[in-house]
Formats: sequence, structure tokens, C-alpha cells
Amino acid sequence: MADTNSENIPAAEPGDFITIGTISGAWGLKGAFKVHPTTDFPERFNPGKEVYLNKQPLVIEDTLWQKKEVIIKLSSVNTPEDASQLRHKVLEIPSSALYKLPEWQHYQFDIIGLEVCTPDGTSIGRVIEILNCSNDVYVVQSHDKKEILVPATKDIIKSIDLKSGKLIIEPIEGILE
Repeated sequence: MADTNSENIPAAEPGDFITIGTISGAWGLKGAFKVHPTTDFPERFNPGKEVYLNKQPLVIEDTLWQKKEVIIKLSSVNTPEDASQLRHKVLEIPSSALYKLPEWQHYQFDIIGLEVCTPDGTSIGRVIEILNCSNDVYVVQSHDKKEILVPATKDIIKSIDLKSGKLIIEPIEGILE
């Protein structure tokens, strides 16, 4: 999954910000709030790390993990009322802070928007969403506006070329119907 972006922005340009979590509500009496992470790198929420809120850099004072959410305390948010005003806002990092991924791993925002083609060059459509299941599934909108679900497995995904903006798949029987 890597760092994801629920807003499905195009590939990052210098100066862009990448969402790493969405604030789901206030927690406690000291201005902490719950965050639903959208990154595979939980260390981004460690105390002392810098995150951006409304494009402003802030340092995380404290964190507490509860199930799939992280409770965060920032030095500039000190009351439950302040924290409740942040609901639905996003925590971000600059694109320059992205980690280099191993070969065959890509950030989701790099995949969304790619043109999907067969090995012979036939265009199928564009990736419009990624479903996070036990294995990622690319939602491809075909040229006739149908949605095609493409499992992100090495058997089906033959290559991803971010420079050309193409994702080459080897369609299995019935996938394009």
C-alpha cells in the first residue's frame, strides 16, 4: 500500500503534499485527536516527527495506537474544542519526504490515472481507484465508462511505466467483460 492518498491526486510534483492520515475526531481533554492512517509507514506518526496540517508544519508531541487508529497530540492543539475543529482535515508530508520504495512497489497516487493497456498496445482505460483488499485491486474505468476490476498481481500486471503513464496487463479470461 505504501503512502496512499484518499483524494486520488496525480503524481507528486515538487512542493506537493501527500496525505498520510485523516483526522476522525477529538480525543481526551488535552487537545489530542484520532487519526485514520493512510500510510504503510506507522513511524510517520512517532513523537518528534513533523507533519503538515493546512500546509503548516507541526511536530507530534505524543502518540498512542488504538487498533487501526493513532491518537496524536500536537503542541499547537491544546483543547478538545480545538481538536474537534480538525475533524475531516488531513495530515500530510511534503512529497520530498517520501521513502524510496523497492522495485515493483509504487505509491498509490502514482498508479491512479495511469492508462491501462494490453501487451499488444490496446488501451483498456485508466486506473481511477485502488481498493485495499488482502491484495490491491485496481479499478479501471474503460473507454465506455464501465468499471473493470484488475487484481494487482504479478501474473496480471506485466509492467508499470510511470514515465510513459502506462500500466500493461495480461488480461485473464473474463476480466474485460
